[in-house]
Amino acid sequence: MKINLISLLVAVAAMTAGALCLVTTTFALNAYPPLRTGANSDAKTSPAAAKGGAAKAGSKLSSADKSFMMNAAKGGMMEVEMGKMAAQNGQSADVKKFGNRMVTDHSKANNELMALAKEEGVSLPGAKSPGKWKSDKAYMDDMVKDHQKDLAEFQSEAQNGTDPDLKAFAAKGAKMVSSHLKMAQETQGKLK
Repeated sequence: MKINLISLLVAVAAMTAGALCLVTTTFALNAYPPLRTGANSDAKTSPAAAKGGAAKAGSKLSSADKSFMMNAAKGGMMEVEMGKMAAQNGQSADVKKFGNRMVTDHSKANNELMALAKEEGVSLPGAKSPGKWKSDKAYMDDMVKDHQKDLAEFQSEAQNGTDPDLKAFAAKGAKMVSSHLKMAQETQGKLK
């Protein structure tokens, strides 16, 4: 009887301690919500901070937002892979420089997008092989066309997207893509 009573007291004490830990943790999370890790690093302007709440729980992106994320991920990874090829195989110093810039800028943007996708519970596709190197001219022609298309997509998402963090990422990305387009056109012009 004594052992059962002691076991019962120990079990009650453990349950009480567990409940206290749960209540304390819940209070701490509500009082000090975790920081967001997405593209929007300005916590004062994020919707969650404006409402005084924690990071999104089970957020649902629109199909257009998800489609943009998928296309941006595929395109960004392709830019990195093709940029590596240009830096290695390009004949022109300008093409090599442009390729290196694509690797640097798109790697950074890809990391931001992956963090945002993880936060939103979206699984992004992996990188694919860019194929074989053709020529400096072919690469720069592709870069001009690709960045024109990408600029339109990023601007559209920045204006029409439904998720505030994804819209902020798209607005920031549109500036980057716009500068890349200008660089691509200048580099393309030097090859003619």
